[in-house]
Amino acid sequence: MIVIGKVLIVIIALLHCYFLILEMFLWTTRGPKVFRNFPKDLFEPTKTLAANQGLYNGFLAAGLLWSLFISDEIWQKNVALFFLGCVAVAGIYGALTASKKIFYIQALPAIVAIVLFLV
Repeated sequence: MIVIGKVLIVIIALLHCYFLILEMFLWTTRGPKVFRNFPKDLFEPTKTLAANQGLYNGFLAAGLLWSLFISDEIWQKNVALFFLGCVAVAGIYGALTASKKIFYIQALPAIVAIVLFLV
């Protein structure tokens, strides 16, 4: 179970690296194709806000990846659970406020990984 949880951490971290790139560097080019419900005329004015959001996604990815390099098993698990919890909460909030798809893309994988680490 722990191995599957760690694989999920890598997948979730890579996903958040993608979010970082999308929101920080590709917001006005790729963003309109990804976020079709968002008015096209608002991508340029919200570029700084999206970059800030992308930075937070980068911190989540960094924390998740960092957890994999901690040698103490208890600390590794605790750090992983903390960052997975942050991802899950962000995904649930996004699902409630923006799009239900966010739950399946962001929150559900984190919740599954949390369950794997706790079982």
